[in-house]
Amino acid sequence: MRKYIYIVVAVISMIACDKELNLTSPSELTTAGFWDTEEGARTAHTGLYANLRSSAQTLWLLGEMRSDIWGGRTYESASNTNLIESNFTEATAPFGGWAGLYTRIHRINDFLINAPEVDFISEGDKNQLIAQAYGLRAFYYYTLLKTWGEVPIIVEPLGTIDPSDLTKPRSSQEDVMSLIKSDIEASLNSFGGDDSFWEGSRNFWSKAATLALKGDVYIWSGNLLGGGASDFNEAKAALEQIPSLGVSLAPSIEELFGIGNEGNSEFIFSIQYKQDEASNFYNSLTGRSTEVNPQFNDKGNSMTDFVIAGANRYGQSEKTILLLDDNNDSRKDATFIRLYLDDNGGTGYPTYNEPTYFGSVFNKFLGQVIGTERIFENDVPVYRYADILLLLAEAKNLLGEDPSAEINQIRQRAYGANYDAATQGHVNGSQVANANAILEERYKEFIGEGKRWWDLRRAGNNFVLDNISFLNPGDEFKLVLPITTDMIGRNPALVQTPGYN
Repeated sequence: MRKYIYIVVAVISMIACDKELNLTSPSELTTAGFWDTEEGARTAHTGLYANLRSSAQTLWLLGEMRSDIWGGRTYESASNTNLIESNFTEATAPFGGWAGLYTRIHRINDFLINAPEVDFISEGDKNQLIAQAYGLRAFYYYTLLKTWGEVPIIVEPLGTIDPSDLTKPRSSQEDVMSLIKSDIEASLNSFGGDDSFWEGSRNFWSKAATLALKGDVYIWSGNLLGGGASDFNEAKAALEQIPSLGVSLAPSIEELFGIGNEGNSEFIFSIQYKQDEASNFYNSLTGRSTEVNPQFNDKGNSMTDFVIAGANRYGQSEKTILLLDDNNDSRKDATFIRLYLDDNGGTGYPTYNEPTYFGSVFNKFLGQVIGTERIFENDVPVYRYADILLLLAEAKNLLGEDPSAEINQIRQRAYGANYDAATQGHVNGSQVANANAILEERYKEFIGEGKRWWDLRRAGNNFVLDNISFLNPGDEFKLVLPITTDMIGRNPALVQTPGYN
């Protein structure tokens, strides 16, 4: 990927779009000569991932910030409290311009119309790149649907349509979902029998990623858009194919995260970060040395020598602290470093002690220390195999089947030698009890990975209202976001999300 990065930056700077659905100039990717060579197509393909990485923090905020994970104590001023509290109106709508996601879609549209006409030395390589593009477009439209419900559908590249046609109305959720499913099938058809990871890397979309997305999408469609058992069976069938594609659960949490563990078999698709190329955004979940170094961790050890130069804008909620306050669960230490004002006489705080609790440092994507600097260069997974197991548990539960085996695989990995089936094992119960067990396991497993809000939404409105203290019966309209008045002013074909007028 790195060898094209400087070319990609130049291309992106030429084609940057500020007005999303009201652009007045065609994409520069369609200028004469760019699409004449395989090298040009490969450069455009690399650009799709540079674009995705630029949206990574937005995708994280959309998928996690409205959940119950955050909103706790910070030792700097907190960020995005309006999202945590679902406190917004038509006038204060967040993520104007559809969060920039149509800029990403426009570039994929360019790729999908032009790349098939380019001569490649290997037709298999061309099909692989096209398959990836369809998967990425499905992923973006799925994010749009989950966030706003009805959204405009644009699948034509900007250079082939009249810019006035970009003032399109919002399409129904059913029509958007049909496009998503169509792109998923186009991706799978283009992959064909190619089950490989492009260039041996989990940083590119793959057939396994498309199948993961298919499972996710069809559970949403089945549960929230009336697809029912037919969609749940599609989801189950897709998810059950993934283990045969070189994907498996890491033996332990310790072997899953960290720079040295990137490329592990559990990651299906991850966003790449590299020193001197791009840093991830997780430094805003850490802190400054002036606040962190005087404290002690929960083992009673001084943080004096801890190297950090971040910010502390998000604090884990007390609900999150208590959920992970289990010393037999390896996810407790893997997820956060809990900070206290003193060392409790050298014994630390094996369990949460609110009066002396200072705050936390997010530990999952903490990068590495090089010299006197911490570099936030962890690859961040979009899908990993633990996700697949628990999505499969969801599909089985919705079909009236027993999801215990999948839930217990995750618990066994988390507890390791401490696992006791009689104590930690899940026993099949009612559909609601199973759903709550799956949600709790996903909560513990994916903190900081942009999943929790989507998990609650996919489970159904009642599960959202039961878990989010800032939402009450009657607030169901808030589960999707309003669009800004500026967006409507620039595109009169748009109408406001119901409930916000």
